[in-house]
Amino acid sequence: MRPTPAFRLRDIMPKGLYWRTLLIIVAPAAVLQLIITLVFLDDHWQATSKRMSQGVASDVALIIQLYERDPTPQNFADLERLAQRPLRLDIELQPNAPLALRHCRGAGSALDGYFTHALEGQLGRQIWYDSTCPGNQVIIRVPIAEGVLQLRAFRDRVQARSGPLFVTWIAGATLFLVAVSIIFIRNQVRPIEMLAAAMERFGRGQDAGVFRVRGAREVRGAAHAFFAMRDRITRSIEQRSQLLAGVSHDLRTPLTRLKLQFALMPPSPEVEDAKRDLKEMEETLDEYLAFAKGSAEESPAQVDVGALAHEVVADTKRAGAAVEVQSSGDVTTAGRARGLKRCVANLIDNAAAHGDRVHVGVAGEERAVTVTVDDNGPGIPPEQYEEAFRPFSRLDATRSRNQKGVGLGLAIARDVARSHGGDIILSPSPLGGLRATLRIPRPA
Repeated sequence: MRPTPAFRLRDIMPKGLYWRTLLIIVAPAAVLQLIITLVFLDDHWQATSKRMSQGVASDVALIIQLYERDPTPQNFADLERLAQRPLRLDIELQPNAPLALRHCRGAGSALDGYFTHALEGQLGRQIWYDSTCPGNQVIIRVPIAEGVLQLRAFRDRVQARSGPLFVTWIAGATLFLVAVSIIFIRNQVRPIEMLAAAMERFGRGQDAGVFRVRGAREVRGAAHAFFAMRDRITRSIEQRSQLLAGVSHDLRTPLTRLKLQFALMPPSPEVEDAKRDLKEMEETLDEYLAFAKGSAEESPAQVDVGALAHEVVADTKRAGAAVEVQSSGDVTTAGRARGLKRCVANLIDNAAAHGDRVHVGVAGEERAVTVTVDDNGPGIPPEQYEEAFRPFSRLDATRSRNQKGVGLGLAIARDVARSHGGDIILSPSPLGGLRATLRIPRPA
């Protein structure tokens, strides 16, 4: 049974820069506002409400005591006028009425206990209190000898009204701070997102274009450094492609003359060896020239990798190889069709040259398109996987010599894959030989 992984705070923390920055700004501010609110409510609001409740309780106790000294209608009328004018209390005598009534709502405020305890302590009797009814008054019912004396007091005399107002201002200030933080952080993070998107497109061999540099000084500096680096890399790639194309083109004329001279020479073992060396040199130049054209002249577009694989497999079958292909899912992605076709062709040709059976699988995933090429050849030891991608590399000890290749197939294939933001990984094949997995990520 696998142990339950321990809880880690970083597992639930946001991963993006935008949300992390917002959390850094908003979380301390929200905690500070919460602490201030709790301290205010506990120390100021409740203390003030308690003193106000005690003051109203003293007024109610005084009226009841004055009435009980002289329970006459004339005295009650005088007390009623006294309660309304200076004390802001409405009193009503209800003979033979029950003390407790039904509350308007189920539960009142937590501060109601201050008032009831203060009034019961001063009167020495049980009272009934209700602050849940609508309106701006609370109801107080006190038992007397004639029945029940009901008093109505204004809420602003019993409870402090500054508490809810303070909480409202605190909440409004917090929301305003969050809104300002969102706008500010978004303006700061947006240039970083644009720079990251431009880097990703450039890494896939696409034209990233030029965007307006905004944001902090460090972000603008990184964007300008990226533009300069992109220009240098682009010039270097163009110079390399032009150099390869120029060398390949310039060497074709002397190679043609050498082929003609060898053809006119009398047959001999030395001439045949020279012809083979010349043919290998010509194939090398052809690969260089084809790769240079594919890298420099082709523009990115939507490519159906499955269709490319089927075309390459059809060509390989016509050459006599036993190859089967299987495609599943959406296998279209942005890329250079000629370069990807050459990459897939090199992988399939390499597998067909070293095995009698080749299986090609093309699968569309959510964020990438993968091409797996399996063969039943002798395979390669894991410690030599990286060596297989080196230009002109020959692994004769484990793989039979490919007379048609010059050691550039896997190197060019990986170069094409990496120019599209992907890579090629070698691993043991279920067929017993070597598996080459090409992964081409989809644009975000």
